[in-house]
Amino acid sequence: MVYKILLVDDDKDMTDSLNSALTRHGYEVGIANDGEEALIKVGLENPDIVILDLMLPKLNGFDVLKSIRSRQNKKWCPIIIVSAKAELEAMKQCYTLEADHYLTKPCTLDNILRGIETMISLIPLRVGN
Repeated sequence: MVYKILLVDDDKDMTDSLNSALTRHGYEVGIANDGEEALIKVGLENPDIVILDLMLPKLNGFDVLKSIRSRQNKKWCPIIIVSAKAELEAMKQCYTLEADHYLTKPCTLDNILRGIETMISLIPLRVGN
């Protein structure tokens, strides 16, 4: 099965390089460069995993996370936060809003891939939830 990942970040260099790397690893990748675009693409593309930055134009990552969780009705969509916000309060807020994993930038591709693989391994356990 090919998993669809939505990258949400306003840093074009980051999304371009991560898109290339994830595509090489066999994932289908979509990109959103702001919070409003992210919510539209989540609705249209129904990704399996969302990789979400917190500091975004138009709608910040906290609001995107909250919106995704409030309207999620059929399948569980893991959300991995990848952000430069290293403060404990930001992390706590994300987990309170039901983020599934939190990585602090800069992080390696290996850390992102390990996070994705962990979330994929949990999908069968969350079927129907």
